Amino acid sequence: MSLPQVVSREEWLAARRELLAQEKEATRAQDAVHARRRELPMVRLAKAYELEGPSGPSGLLDLFEGRRQLIVYHFMFDPGWDAGCQSCSLVTDNIGHLAHLHNANTSLALVSRAPLEKIESFKERMGWTVPWYSSNKSDFNYDFHVSNDASVAPVEYNYKDAETLEREGLSGFASGEAHGLSVFLRDGETVYHTYSTYGRGPEALLGTYHFLDFTPLGRQKYVNEFAHHDRYKDAAPHSCH
Repeated sequence: MSLPQVVSREEWLAARRELLAQEKEATRAQDAVHARRRELPMVRLAKAYELEGPSGPSGLLDLFEGRRQLIVYHFMFDPGWDAGCQSCSLVTDNIGHLAHLHNANTSLALVSRAPLEKIESFKERMGWTVPWYSSNKSDFNYDFHVSNDASVAPVEYNYKDAETLEREGLSGFASGEAHGLSVFLRDGETVYHTYSTYGRGPEALLGTYHFLDFTPLGRQKYVNEFAHHDRYKDAAPHSCH
């Protein structure tokens, strides 16, 4: 990677002011996207999902912990794996103190298809405290299109069906596990699905990316390579998706 051009302070200031104008334009555009997201219609969930957490069997309503809003990060952890996805682990490493979300009447939880005993073991290894539930005994993952098996449910990922994924060279997402983020709103005992995003959509959670975006070398290997935070010295990192 080549280094930036060396210029005078005056030349740098002119270039910086030009970039600042572009940054402000991007911020205004992002604010408009956020506003439109808040205005999305929502869908009432009639299905009772059977999840499992540290306290035993749980429904989706339990994940709210009494709060109005719930953010679910769909963490890739296939039942046959011994550890969770490296990319999703990077996301989880970047989750901050949940007290700030809780103060905004919002809960956050991870959900994976791996059995709870594997989740609990991996969670302890990684030193995480974020609530994490198993959807192993339900079709939650399939309904929200982060697990794909044509024999279980129609294939879809990032709002593309199997034919579209194949045509666009994304057939790897047509089976197995993928990541995503879904948002739910509670009104009394009624739960509504308001939003889901996949692919690069959950990238907003990655503080590591945003810190590196400020630097001249940028994201470097993090664009396509990840490792569990306790394994960087042991093996070549790679991305799960």
